[in-house]
Amino acid sequence: MKHFFADLHIHIGRTKSGKPVKITGAKSLTFEHIIQYAKFQKGLDMIGIIDSHSPEVIAEIEEKIMEGHLAPKFGGGLDMDGLTILLGSELEIYDENCQGPVHVLVFFPTLEKMKEFSSWLSRFLKNITLSSQRVYVTGIELQQKVKGMGGLFIPAHIFTPFKSLYGSGVNRSLTEIFQPDLIDAVEIGLSANTYMADSIEELHRYSYLTNSDAHSLAKMAREYQIIEMEEASFDEFKKVLKNQDGRRIVANYGLDPVLGKYHETVCAKCFHPLNKIGEICPVCGSKKGIKGVFSRIKELSNSKTETARPPYIHQVPLEFIPGLGKKTLEKLLSYFSTEMQIIHEVPEEKLKTVIPGKVADYIVAARIGKLLFSVGGGGKYGKIEKRVVGENSK
Repeated sequence: MKHFFADLHIHIGRTKSGKPVKITGAKSLTFEHIIQYAKFQKGLDMIGIIDSHSPEVIAEIEEKIMEGHLAPKFGGGLDMDGLTILLGSELEIYDENCQGPVHVLVFFPTLEKMKEFSSWLSRFLKNITLSSQRVYVTGIELQQKVKGMGGLFIPAHIFTPFKSLYGSGVNRSLTEIFQPDLIDAVEIGLSANTYMADSIEELHRYSYLTNSDAHSLAKMAREYQIIEMEEASFDEFKKVLKNQDGRRIVANYGLDPVLGKYHETVCAKCFHPLNKIGEICPVCGSKKGIKGVFSRIKELSNSKTETARPPYIHQVPLEFIPGLGKKTLEKLLSYFSTEMQIIHEVPEEKLKTVIPGKVADYIVAARIGKLLFSVGGGGKYGKIEKRVVGENSK
């Protein structure tokens, strides 16, 4: 068995011709740039590109296969420069059973299957070229179609206040809109961790994924997982989600939930922390609030049973580290190759030969959970404080 770094929720901002796919995605977030950045800067081994249903994206993939730059893998997925690509799609469900819109991820083993799915999908949404579009079928109908085609069905960022399963889609239970047996895993999102998710009993049966939901190159691998399998392929990943034949998620790496931009309940106008929705903001007087993930999970909590899980390791992306700007990161990468190596492997003394000692201290403190944070909420990320556990504030 081998270990692989995997981030399975990466958007395409623009096609090769410059047309938008994820409208809010960066223009630099093209298929070509994603591959190069994921492999050679981030140090990932497997990625999920979840706008692969878009016809122009499909055409670009076909072109790269014809040119010999991309190769289909025997167990499903594609290979380019030693990086495995899983073909996926993020879609929005808002049927009569939903309380609000819900985003889901679906993955297919081959380009042929994705083309077939894209053709079917085009009958049920308004613009097949764009990402995260609303599909005018029920959640269960979408599940049945995906599973009938040999795909994977995974609710996305399940706790965020907008467009998620528990944040907006249901009152209490996923059974209100989905068939539980047709869910392969759940993605927990940036403002929660596995311990928080496990307070909801109906989630105990599923594997948890931690992905970046990247809308820019820099945001790739801000959350990821290490997975153990024989090789990086669709079929092997499917076994990982079932904990089958020794395949497994070794560890989930994600932001400390307090850094997530929806962790805390806040005023919708000025982002001042609130105790509950409906409370008048003491700062600006607004009555509008945004319920945080922490509060929503507390409402849903119905289990104190400990579940056997891979460790969830609070990992801080390098872009969050105080004093680590673009030039400092470029200098680090010129010495140590990839961000995964810098975050996980490079000894403290070697870091300090390249960058200022204080910045190196922050990187090492992040590895061992010694950083302090201000809490995020309402769409604003939390921040790292410029001191670590054990230091006095100045």
